Amino acid sequence: MAGPSQRLVARSMAFVLAGGRGSRLKELTDKRAKPAVYFGGKSRIIDFALSNALNSGIRKMAIATQYKAHSLIRHCQRGWNFFRAERNEYLDILPASQRVDENQWYLGTADAVFQNVDIVDSYNVDHVIILAGDHIYKMDYEVMLRQHVESGADVTVGCLTVPRAEASAFGVMAIDKDDRITSFLEKPADPPGTPDDPDVSLASMGIYVFNWGFLRDLLNKDAADPNSSHDFGGDLIPDIVKNGKAMAHRFVDSCVRNGSDAPAYWRDVGTVDAYWKANIDLTSFTPDLDLWDHGWPIWTYSESVPPAKFIHDEAERRGSAISSLVSGGCIISGTEVRESLLFTQVHTNSYASLVRAVVLPYVVVERSARLRNVVIDRGVHIPRGLVVGEDPEEDAKWFRVTEGGVTLITQQMLDRRAAAQ
Repeated sequence: MAGPSQRLVARSMAFVLAGGRGSRLKELTDKRAKPAVYFGGKSRIIDFALSNALNSGIRKMAIATQYKAHSLIRHCQRGWNFFRAERNEYLDILPASQRVDENQWYLGTADAVFQNVDIVDSYNVDHVIILAGDHIYKMDYEVMLRQHVESGADVTVGCLTVPRAEASAFGVMAIDKDDRITSFLEKPADPPGTPDDPDVSLASMGIYVFNWGFLRDLLNKDAADPNSSHDFGGDLIPDIVKNGKAMAHRFVDSCVRNGSDAPAYWRDVGTVDAYWKANIDLTSFTPDLDLWDHGWPIWTYSESVPPAKFIHDEAERRGSAISSLVSGGCIISGTEVRESLLFTQVHTNSYASLVRAVVLPYVVVERSARLRNVVIDRGVHIPRGLVVGEDPEEDAKWFRVTEGGVTLITQQMLDRRAAAQ
């Protein structure tokens, strides 16, 4: 017999906001939206929110897309096409299709839901979980749903516990002793602490649980307000804090960990430095993010490729990978790979070396290239003898070098370099 929590997820849907470009990722989002950016060797960023929903027991999902959505839509059609309508399961992709006004794209996060009210209505659900499609984390949404219902809240906001000194970068919740939100402050200079620890603050994760009937009325009201920016964090949540009941849900209560003493893992990989570090961290001996967890798998589209192959065994020409993740279809031919993450179908050649490299799919590295602290975009052809990561001034002439010393390499950058030489 199904328990109450199972009935909750059965009458709930996940609405994933995946329309953002993610401009701080620079050229990595020139051709794809941030949720479609590759992560972890074989996944895309959006797979984490979708997998959390699926593993939580939610079988009704919608994904709102807008910016350069083709690769995201194609990925979801290929990797998330196992939902069966006859079992009352759905995954709908909702591009900004000017349903309300032929001149109107999605104006904000709340407007993205408002423009699809009729589709959400058709799901016949009691609760809607609004999710951002661009963060890396593992979370059981069922726990948050249960808190929302038991507290009688109008909205429950997922919150990270962050050091107060770092909280100015977030939308911060001030709460009372019962975790009721008393104010919502966008990037405050002096963030409030929590009643139980004045040295930490609660920062919004961009995850919200609503009763659908309540949210539906609120969206209609917001859409009619010409002064609204039609945004959950900017308009709807502050309004509920002021006029209704908003509760904070702490991520530590529902995060899925790889051990009882493991940290609550959540990452915004919104800059090239953060993206590079989160991927390279996976090569550590015991990474904080457990991708090997069969109990909470990260589902994705998997190409049919052969196993990785390592060839040549000579002193200066040995195909090897140490403290690295190497995906299927890779051929490491006489290349030394260290502390690196290689996505599907990367081919490297003799006498080359990769150190702390994040290499996206279908990259070819020619002989004698030396690459250190790099992110290489999909399909790039690294020319013979290219050296990156040893002379920042030279690298900056042709490539994007970040404040953290990571070099982003795209094919367009290499073509400009070749044309100039």
